[in-house]
This record gives sequence, C-alpha cells and structure tokens, in this order.
Amino acid sequence: MPDANMSVTCSCGTNENNETLFDKLDEILEEYKFKEGGLIPVLQIAQGLFGFLPEEALHHIATKMNKPYSEVAGVVGFYSYFSTQPRGNNVIRVCLGTACYVRGGKQVLDSLKKELHIDVGETTEDKVFSLEVARCFGACGLAPAIMINDDVHQRVKPTRIKQILAPYYKTEMEEA
Repeated sequence: MPDANMSVTCSCGTNENNETLFDKLDEILEEYKFKEGGLIPVLQIAQGLFGFLPEEALHHIATKMNKPYSEVAGVVGFYSYFSTQPRGNNVIRVCLGTACYVRGGKQVLDSLKKELHIDVGETTEDKVFSLEVARCFGACGLAPAIMINDDVHQRVKPTRIKQILAPYYKTEMEEA
C-alpha cells in the first residue's frame, strides 16, 4: 500500500505532460526501489498518476527497480486492479459470483453493455464509464450486485440501469 501520507490522485484527463508524470514516478521509485515488496505500491501509485499503466511506464519501472520487464508485466496481468488500458472516470464492476449469477447478474451485465455500448474491459468513448466483471462483493444475500467506484448497488434490476447510472452522469456534468 502507498504511504498513508502520500496522496495518490489520478492525473488522467488533466493536461499534465508525460515528462511531469515520469518525474513524479521517479520520486516514488526512489522511495520504493529497494523496499521489499515495493513493486505493488509503485504500480498502484503509477496507475494513480497516469490513470492506467502504459507500457512505457512499465518498462521505466522495471528498469529503475532493476527487475525484468516480464516480472513487472506479470504482476500487472495477475491482479485485476491494474489496467494497461485507459479507464473511465467511473469503473463499473458487475458481480458474477454464484449468487449474483443465479439471481440475474448476467442479465444486469447485458443491460449495462447495451446501455453503455461497450463490452467488458472497454471504456465508453466519453471516458465516463469502464465495465468490468468481478467474482464476489460479499453481498450474496442481496444479489445481484454491482459496484460503481466504491458504491455497492444491491438487488439490481436490468430495467433500473439507466436510473442507477444517472447520478454518475450528473456528477460528470457538474465537474466539467
């Protein structure tokens, strides 16, 4: 985990250029490069800086931490938290664990795909939403469930998808 005193904010959508982002990444790498288990915190912070983990950043991290690129890329590929593709400002995760699946999770996913015009792993053209699948949120008794960012929505009905997404569109419009 990143240091509690360090703020990790996404710079995606800002005008910060790559040089500035890599300068910030170098500061982080100086702090973590010799720490046991430092790779994951560095990747978390890098994803916060860039909004995702571009290949150029992965190579940079591997070089600065004196690790093979395959190790760095392997960690990124193993953990679903990490993304090598730009994500939307709101990440929707649909639970397809057993309880959610049996109680209509697949239909909820299909409704989201139709509403957003994207598939799992994709981001809407306007960069408002990204769609992912998860296995369990621990809300099995209130299935099916979805998470939008840190908000858990329970007993989701496919017919209510527009209603659930509306506040997130409204937030985007207010921030623009």
